Amino acid sequence: MIGNGTAVEINARKGIFFEVFLVFLKLGLTSFGGPVAHLGYFRSEIVEKRKWLSESNYADIVALCQFLPGPASSQVGIAIGMSRGEWRGALAAWTAFTLPSARALYLFAQAMAAASGGSSGGWLHGLKVAAVAVVALAILGMARTLTPDRIRASVAAMAMVAAFVLPSAWGQIGGIVLGALFGMTFLKGDMPSAAAALPLAISRRVGAVLLFTFFALLLGLPLIAAMLKSRDLALFDTFYRVGALVFGGGHVVLPLLKAEVVPHFVSENDFLTGYGAAEAVPGPLFTFAAYIGSAVGGWKAAVVCTVAIFLSSFLIVLSALPFWNDLRNHPSARAALNGANAAVVGLLLAAFYDPVWSAGITNRTDFALRIAASLLLFCWKTPPWLVVMLCGVAGQVFM
Repeated sequence: MIGNGTAVEINARKGIFFEVFLVFLKLGLTSFGGPVAHLGYFRSEIVEKRKWLSESNYADIVALCQFLPGPASSQVGIAIGMSRGEWRGALAAWTAFTLPSARALYLFAQAMAAASGGSSGGWLHGLKVAAVAVVALAILGMARTLTPDRIRASVAAMAMVAAFVLPSAWGQIGGIVLGALFGMTFLKGDMPSAAAALPLAISRRVGAVLLFTFFALLLGLPLIAAMLKSRDLALFDTFYRVGALVFGGGHVVLPLLKAEVVPHFVSENDFLTGYGAAEAVPGPLFTFAAYIGSAVGGWKAAVVCTVAIFLSSFLIVLSALPFWNDLRNHPSARAALNGANAAVVGLLLAAFYDPVWSAGITNRTDFALRIAASLLLFCWKTPPWLVVMLCGVAGQVFM
């Protein structure tokens, strides 16, 4: 009887694993439009259609993941998978949601390598022009939400200056730290929403171990990579650090990732080409790491970069769950987050000027195509992936 019971439990867990995997594979294949759109797809599939979570539980998970560094939509998926199928469910949700876009970008990088190194062709320049319009749309949307007043707009400006003065990863990190400190001093934290118990059984002890692991890797990987002189370890360190330090996810990864990988691993031209391609695929934008890894060292490096940039998301979101109810009610923590989020807008503005605008807009034809792309995005509400593809075609025809 015990053996039969154990077999039933194992089969049930396998069933939940594949259930979660198939649901998030569908989302990974169809979720175009960036993190905000992803959250809408998740809500429709998980809350409305399948009733895996209540509306309040889902809202609380979204609030937690927006509070933390890393890709918000992927972290929400990890938390949903954890609530449905514990650790196996979390792994199933992340794998299925990430795999389609990571695979597509890996294949794109391989195709570029086979076609004259991936740095020529009018359609590739069209992708860079599309990136100008898409990033502009993202900045505008984030600015409306994250810099609604003079104080936060000033924080964004200071972060932009910091990024220009220190054009490296330290400038990006310094801007976020400056924003958080400014927020704690001059801003008020938002009022927390009504309390809702999260359906995630993770003890504080496990959470503390995961949090320790998060910081141990963040601080220890650079030292180990420097001692061992391994390219794969250097890549793992770089992408783990980027995933651990980016607030806001999505497009916000652009400035920090550019500072870390250009020109150490890829050229600026290849970087922007891959970024344009990343806009044309569904799923999380952080799978841009698969493109860079593929360009550096084939499929092994692509796996290393993809796992590294998302590993910090696993550790930080699952470590925060047991402490979220306390943290969400702390005014200073929420004020610091408001300041850090405002700084993110400034960092995106800096990246928008260099390298997005400076590499994408080089003549009158580029400018005209950029205006057309912006018209499609802003006025006609055309999906970003379709705008990217149209810009690629236009670039091939006119450039």
